[in-house]
Amino acid sequence: MSFLAPAAFVFAAALPAVVFFYLLKRRRTTTLVSSTLLWERFLAEARVSAPFRKLRLHALLFFQLLAVSLAVLALARPYLPSGAMLQGRLHVVILDGSASMQATDVSPSRFEAARKKVLELIRAMRDRDRTALILAAGHTEVKQSPTSNKARLRAAAAECRPADAAGDLTEALRLAKSLVRDRPDARIHLFSDGVTSDLSGFESQGLRLLYHPIGVRARNVGLTAFEARADPEEPGRAVLFVKCLNASSNATTRRIELYADGRLLDTRAAELGPRGEAAAVFALPVNRPLLARVRLAGSDDLAADDEAWAPLAPPRPARVLLITQGNPFLEKALSVLPNIRLAAAPDMPEKDDFDIVVVDNVIPRRWPEGNVLAFGVAPTNVVRVVGSLEQPPIADWQASHPLLRFVRLENVRIAKAVAAQPARWLLPIIESREHPLAAAGERGGRRWVWTAFDPLESTWPLRVSYPIFIANAVQWLNPVQRAGAQRLLRTGEPFRCPLPRGIAQATIRRPSGAEQTVEADPAQGELVFGGTEERGVYTVRFGTNQVRFAANLLSAQETDLRPRPELALGRHAAPPSVRRSFVDLELWRWAAALGLLILLAEWWYYHKRTV
Repeated sequence: MSFLAPAAFVFAAALPAVVFFYLLKRRRTTTLVSSTLLWERFLAEARVSAPFRKLRLHALLFFQLLAVSLAVLALARPYLPSGAMLQGRLHVVILDGSASMQATDVSPSRFEAARKKVLELIRAMRDRDRTALILAAGHTEVKQSPTSNKARLRAAAAECRPADAAGDLTEALRLAKSLVRDRPDARIHLFSDGVTSDLSGFESQGLRLLYHPIGVRARNVGLTAFEARADPEEPGRAVLFVKCLNASSNATTRRIELYADGRLLDTRAAELGPRGEAAAVFALPVNRPLLARVRLAGSDDLAADDEAWAPLAPPRPARVLLITQGNPFLEKALSVLPNIRLAAAPDMPEKDDFDIVVVDNVIPRRWPEGNVLAFGVAPTNVVRVVGSLEQPPIADWQASHPLLRFVRLENVRIAKAVAAQPARWLLPIIESREHPLAAAGERGGRRWVWTAFDPLESTWPLRVSYPIFIANAVQWLNPVQRAGAQRLLRTGEPFRCPLPRGIAQATIRRPSGAEQTVEADPAQGELVFGGTEERGVYTVRFGTNQVRFAANLLSAQETDLRPRPELALGRHAAPPSVRRSFVDLELWRWAAALGLLILLAEWWYYHKRTV
């Protein structure tokens, strides 16, 4: 037998106190009586001057000593440990800190309720137990390595904060699984509401997981999409697309409000059925830099998905240069695109101030420093030619790539192409059996799109997929549109920004007001910042420049607050996430109950004796 609170045996000092009261003599009062004949025995006892008397064995004394002993034993919390507990057990605690854990259906929030349970687990640790704490928020972080120090574990739990980002427990479970490997006595404790990405790809065989579900309901409506694009009909106007989701099983109506620099401009009523969606479109004139914000009026269980921001700047047409000896199909496909300013030349001019340079089957005297779309050419520093291909078939293409969105190539025939090996940073997007026919990539803030054949030596310009590909390429290469897209992120996504030459660091001000200095690699000429777990507007300052970008939750996964009572782990099975665990048998409850019975017996005996 062992004890969880051996310090409680200090209360055993009450046992001599009980005996002490039995040694004390009774205090007598003086009373006049007519005769002392019947009081001789008591008078003899009163003549003794000593304050103490000889201890008499009495049943009440035994009852009281036994009751006090059982009370002290209960306070010491005796238990019968298993064999594993003689050496200590390893606990790996995963605390879910995703955005959905900020829901207030559990007071004060799901995260605080989970933290309270974690602290209870830490408090119940045995002396030989070791516990590790993992926070699965915007990214997985080990807050405390395995330790038996309860003070350090409590401090690590107090430092945990939920993020405004979507949750993914896969990485945290893999990390926890590596910690409990080859430890049959180890346990993984997951404190979560189960709102996470798909876990079917996680191998759960032999995983000793105890899932502690948090949450009771899903009364929530949230924004799941927010995009800002230039209006193709009016270049000086931005079109904002908003989408929201009702996670509740009841129909509701919410008002979507549009603000510009804090001023309310427009509202839309969104009628949402059970688990339904609604969309709204706003048009906003942009003649100066401004901050747009959409907000869902009203209240629900999650506030993190009720707002979204978008820094907007006046749209500028993209400057496109076409270097060609004459290609009417390509010229026509480029000229009909909105928001571009097209210029044509037979070679690369001295002044390179273009956003996109399209090279059509011409090797220029020098290659541009910006983004390039090259047809039928092989620059030596990017692509190395190793031979030629006659009538190469198109074996595959990456339909998920932005360049090939809505593009189908099964009916395209190619007369000839070059067999080439692109640089490693260029990834094939169209392939023949042995060599790539087109590749795309990004390096040092520059984007390249390259094809191994001249479209005029194929049937591609006669297919509808050709102008679609040109439009996709200009959109993907356009730094003006990329800059706008980079200013509107989802929480957890990295922010990228090109830096002027000679700038090696930037200062970032978070939505909370905290500032952070980030170092950049001057050779790459780009700033990459990954700490975007907080929703709101960020301000980046480098040199004399200042850029704002917004990080929004916009996650249907986090908006759907329905707590999952079980987690489906593994691809072929869905084991119950909550399992029964047999813990050490504590005996203090039995000691306390027996002590209460002894007190009742003492009370009965005393009253029986005195009646």
